[in-house]
Amino acid sequence: MYQAYRPEIGHYAAEHGRFGGAFSFTRMSWVKPNFLWMMYRSGWGTKSGQEVTLAVRLSRTFFEEILEAAVPSSFDPSLFNTRDEWQSAVQESSVRLQWDPDHDPAGIKVERRAVQLGLRGEILRRYGQEECISITDISEFVEAERAHVSPPYENLVTPAESVYLPTSKTACRNLKIESQ
Repeated sequence: MYQAYRPEIGHYAAEHGRFGGAFSFTRMSWVKPNFLWMMYRSGWGTKSGQEVTLAVRLSRTFFEEILEAAVPSSFDPSLFNTRDEWQSAVQESSVRLQWDPDHDPAGIKVERRAVQLGLRGEILRRYGQEECISITDISEFVEAERAHVSPPYENLVTPAESVYLPTSKTACRNLKIESQ
């Protein structure tokens, strides 16, 4: 997962291996499993309040739990019978799932979609204080690579990523992908 924060939050998390200090557990916190989506949203670490980029490792088990609890940010009649049912699920959920256009390194929209997950309540507390395997400040890497975001991207280095296919049928249903 990737997140970008202002220095006092990001540095604390990287130093302590958990979130705390100025981090708020009372607000929804959005995590992004796609590096380029995080770079687009944070302006490659240049937007105010998003100067520190964190790479957060989670166990597959906890990530699947997050996906199983996810409720889409917009009404989907294939998942909910009525808008009222969906709105109730959104209010009660601890995880919001949102699909957005993905972007290339220069910030140009591409055809594929990128997911971001909003965490709140108990699942956010667990994410921030118990379930992180590691939290790494990758801001220096982001800054170095920012110089290479113009096509043809010959010198750009990004983290290796692959398509994640959940094993949970509930997680697959929530993501609207076919289960294995």
